[in-house]
Amino acid sequence: MATLSAVSVRASASQFAGRAIELLPRAADARAALQSPRTDLVAGLTVAVVALPLALAFGVASGLGAEAGLITAIVAGLVAAVFGGSNLQVSGPTGAMTVVLVPVVHHHGRDGVLLVGLLAGLILIAMALLRLGMFVRYLPVSVIEGFTAGIAVVIALQQIPLALGVPAGDAERMWRVAFDAVVDFSREPSLPAPAIAGLVTIAVLLGQRWRPGWPHALGAVAVATLGVELLGVDVPTIGALPQGLPVPSAGFIDPDAIGLLLTSALAVAALAALESLLCATVADSMTVDQRHDPDRELFGQGLANVAVPFFGGVPATAAIARTAVNVGAGARSRLASIVHALALLAVVIVAAGLVAHIPVAALAGVLLATTIRMVELSGLLALARASGSDAVVLIATFTVTVLVDLIAAVGVGLLVAMVLGLRSIARTSRLETVPLDLTGHAAEEEHALLRDHIVAVRFEGPLLFVAAHQLMAQLPDLTDVRVVIIRMSRVTSVDATGAVLLRDTIAHLERRGITVLMSGLSPVHEPALDSLGILDRLRSDRRLFPTSTEAITAARVLVHTRP
Repeated sequence: MATLSAVSVRASASQFAGRAIELLPRAADARAALQSPRTDLVAGLTVAVVALPLALAFGVASGLGAEAGLITAIVAGLVAAVFGGSNLQVSGPTGAMTVVLVPVVHHHGRDGVLLVGLLAGLILIAMALLRLGMFVRYLPVSVIEGFTAGIAVVIALQQIPLALGVPAGDAERMWRVAFDAVVDFSREPSLPAPAIAGLVTIAVLLGQRWRPGWPHALGAVAVATLGVELLGVDVPTIGALPQGLPVPSAGFIDPDAIGLLLTSALAVAALAALESLLCATVADSMTVDQRHDPDRELFGQGLANVAVPFFGGVPATAAIARTAVNVGAGARSRLASIVHALALLAVVIVAAGLVAHIPVAALAGVLLATTIRMVELSGLLALARASGSDAVVLIATFTVTVLVDLIAAVGVGLLVAMVLGLRSIARTSRLETVPLDLTGHAAEEEHALLRDHIVAVRFEGPLLFVAAHQLMAQLPDLTDVRVVIIRMSRVTSVDATGAVLLRDTIAHLERRGITVLMSGLSPVHEPALDSLGILDRLRSDRRLFPTSTEAITAARVLVHTRP
């Protein structure tokens, strides 16, 4: 037994090792990176200009500071670009991730966030090895849209304290943090911070309408910083940043805290997987010749999140806004994402002193503009009008995202979507008493059958637990009937509940002295019925028929030969 166990362990290890090798970078990636280096260089620099203020803003929003956001953009951007499954993804800190991280910072501090990132990275790698990437594709659009709209609202709520220039409270729910910030501001109002945030927001939104491809966020932040310095306005700023990347350290790893942080790590991993794969899908849709590998993308994001904590960065994921800029700038390969990361590293080394003077209210304005652009109101309204079920799922996902948390929102959205989907399936199931129209004269055939005391019933659609009770309750009150023919040719699927109720119905009819015949049963549905012994007696008594024609012939023989 021990030998067999050892062999099994070695076989599993060999299988996972082979799977890991499949997920590593390929020679084709290097060849693609050399095909259009100039185009990728320009695209990478363009993305870096856009990513700089976003990285700083998301670092501040996460609770670990602007330097953590910048480090994350550099390290995760580089690692995910090399090992990820999309040629066009740009990774780094995102607003959705900060929503999950803020409670971790409050309860466990900086080291807790770093450990959560490491654990999340390991979980993502495991997901890739288990080939789980494909399952994210099955999320309903209504869940995705409700989730995205909810994230936009939560990110906006996060910026209220920064935009008003007041300290953020320690409440777990962002709506409460925003409410408390408004109350604090109303007690001692000060206009410079909200004015800066409002002007930056307006400038970015108008700039995007005027020239969509230009780095308006960077320009607005630069102008705001210059104005604050020249006018001597007293507002909170980012503060000093370290020059260069910090020395890698594993001091944050506390084995005793792993159990406490595992739930948060699972939430971060789930969010990273969801956002990265959705982002990769968006990137594919913006091109004609790109298709991402979902498992390899999870692998790359996992490695990025394993590496980032050792440098003091926050958990990362692919960023839809930066990826869209990358594609729009003409990127052809992952070289553009690599250039983006190296350009940000150059900023840290050369311009860290200038970045320290940026007002945090200006970064709040950039993020407020980003959240407004994240939500396409016309698309949400169109989706809500598509069907009542989609509207319910969208609203439920959005509401839970804003009021509770992101992972719960996806779970609730999926649950509501499944319940409504099952209800829709149940409504498609029908049971009819139908004539066996063998001669082309339906009425005559039906009357002939009734005179022979034969009734045919037909199940249509799925015979599942959500519909089976309803269908069986619709069985007509059969009187003066000797034979019932159950037509199964239009049954699309059968589950255990449907099979049990069918068995009980047959037994009930037989106790009343009615013979039951069955026709048109698909071989696909036989296992469910066989497992309950339904077909054994039907076969042994020759009461199972391929077609309705044979069933009606046998029914008439039974009626005419029975005393």
